[in-house]
Amino acid sequence: MTPTPDGRLRPVEHYENFPVASWLCPPRLRRPVAAIYWFARTADDLADEGDAPAARRLADLETYSNDLQACYRAAPDSGRWSGVFAALRGAIDAFALPQEPLARLLDAFAQDVRKTAAGEGYADREELLAYCSRSADPVGRLMLHLYGVHEAEALAQSDAICSALQLINFWQDLGVDVPRGRYYLPAQDCRAFGLDPQAPQTWAAHPRAPELVADLCAWARGLMLSGAPLVHRVPGRAGWELRLVVQGGLRVLRRIERLGFRTLQQRPRLGPADLPPMLWGAAWM
Repeated sequence: MTPTPDGRLRPVEHYENFPVASWLCPPRLRRPVAAIYWFARTADDLADEGDAPAARRLADLETYSNDLQACYRAAPDSGRWSGVFAALRGAIDAFALPQEPLARLLDAFAQDVRKTAAGEGYADREELLAYCSRSADPVGRLMLHLYGVHEAEALAQSDAICSALQLINFWQDLGVDVPRGRYYLPAQDCRAFGLDPQAPQTWAAHPRAPELVADLCAWARGLMLSGAPLVHRVPGRAGWELRLVVQGGLRVLRRIERLGFRTLQQRPRLGPADLPPMLWGAAWM
């Protein structure tokens, strides 16, 4: 179950590995967390769902961005996403949500559309992390804003966790993304393991592809662990939810490992059997 912007729960329509505004989230924060989630989810759908051409996706994202700016001006909204922005406006009024992280998310989604349309990937890990800094890190910073955590070290740790989660999603979704023309394996890493970054159709059959995925998973794991001390800075129940977010990401990495790092052929999923080890790991953080 995931929350609607009014805080009620509805069935999950998108597969999620990580909790969103769960019962662990403090009740007073469930509506703003849900509002942020649906803002981001709607924008991501504009960029990624359906069969609209790239030009239409970019036009919709531009309109969505204009609506975000209007939302911060408290302009009346009768547009296509009025429900999303009404909920977001409530969170802005109640918690003074900053606009910049939300705008960065939209910029990242638009970049994804352009790269997919052009059949482009990422040159190296640095470029991929720069993308994560806009596609993932803003969500963590918004959550910390809601929790009243603003220290520079905490923000850096949040960025590490969020970027790690984004990378883990990339490495588990390779078999889905590559056929769709979404290329997140950095070209520099591909060459290091003998894969041709210009021939993604050959990656799944390459004998060293699992080694490449294993190396990228180790990178993501290190990044996650570097940010994990943040769980001790986030207060109360929210801190426990963050523990489960971290453990969920690490558990996906374990699932990838059990597949022999062959996620170009098969996508791992978490199930009920994964919850006990996640809870155990969370308790010992």
